[in-house]
Amino acid sequence: MSYRLEGRLLEVCNCKVLCPCWIGEDPDHGTCDTIVAWHIDKGAIDGIDVGGHTLAAVSHLPGNILKGNWRVAFFVDDGASDEQMDALLKVYSGKSGGAVAELSKLIGEVVSIERAPIKFTVNEGRGELAIGSDYYAELEPYRGPSGNTTTLTETIFSTVPGAPVFVGKAPVYRSRNDTLGIHLNLRDHNALQSTFVFEA
Repeated sequence: MSYRLEGRLLEVCNCKVLCPCWIGEDPDHGTCDTIVAWHIDKGAIDGIDVGGHTLAAVSHLPGNILKGNWRVAFFVDDGASDEQMDALLKVYSGKSGGAVAELSKLIGEVVSIERAPIKFTVNEGRGELAIGSDYYAELEPYRGPSGNTTTLTETIFSTVPGAPVFVGKAPVYRSRNDTLGIHLNLRDHNALQSTFVFEA
């Protein structure tokens, strides 16, 4: 199996700004409820073109992020074919190796895998993520004196291993998943953006 994926990340959670999980500390509320979405701008998995598609993970973390045992609901955008969906799930379940496989080792249980309409946009640093009708977030970056986005690098944990992440907040974050026990409607909590290149 081989893959190369290039794209962008949007991530939001119920931690305050800035989420301590990225530096390996415990989440602000003892547990963390998050949505992480990877949009693939271009890429292929075992020769299958997956460019233009998005995979998202709605997750409940029971404690420190590095200790794993995450419970995850996966969503793949409803424009993906069966072949594309299967290929994406092989990568994000860790079966295809690489940095993504290291991340997937932290998953303790996958509670569901679904197709859904997914909206993923980034425009001048502002992002918007919607998954069906139950998940929605707006994201905006913090900026330094130069106007450039505030950036984290060399963190002990990352959902985009090897890439810097742009620190921000979510003016809106709504998430509802009864299986995971997530019922959120928050403002101005943690949000992150990044880009990635994954290959194996």
